Amino acid sequence: MVADASATTVAVEWDADQAVTELYSAQYRPLVRLATLLVRDFATAEEVVQDAFVAMHGAWRRLRDPNKALSYLRQSVVNRARSVLRHRAVVEKHIPKALPDAPSAEHGAIGELERASVIEALRALPTRQREAIVLRYYGDLSEAQIAEAMGISRGAVKSHTARGVAALRSVLEQSS
Repeated sequence: MVADASATTVAVEWDADQAVTELYSAQYRPLVRLATLLVRDFATAEEVVQDAFVAMHGAWRRLRDPNKALSYLRQSVVNRARSVLRHRAVVEKHIPKALPDAPSAEHGAIGELERASVIEALRALPTRQREAIVLRYYGDLSEAQIAEAMGISRGAVKSHTARGVAALRSVLEQSS
């Protein structure tokens, strides 16, 4: 009896091998086309179909109606394609964002030189002009706020600022 049981098992395995091989020969390409349309990638589509055939072979004994094997395969391909698409969506959702391009070292050095030149030129200005420019352009204050902070009129703020900007422009143009 033990010999008969192993002979039956071999015959069933051979039937599964033969049936899956025949299905593979006849349906591989149409299933790959189906999967390609679903996952939009030929190599992934081939993997999906291969996995479906491997699963079919492993589950052949549990297949109630071997005539519905092609339907089982199609459904398996569709389900696996859905899984691939879900996985892609999760991966794309969690892709680390690229860092913005950092300015070059030369850009930083030039910026530092320009700032140093401006600071040096500011130090050379008379006190009232320097204060008016710093409060206006670095403090981002209005003329009224500058006038209040310096204790002078708005007209004087305009005058000191204009003279200071002209002096800075002159000094910076000479140094470049």
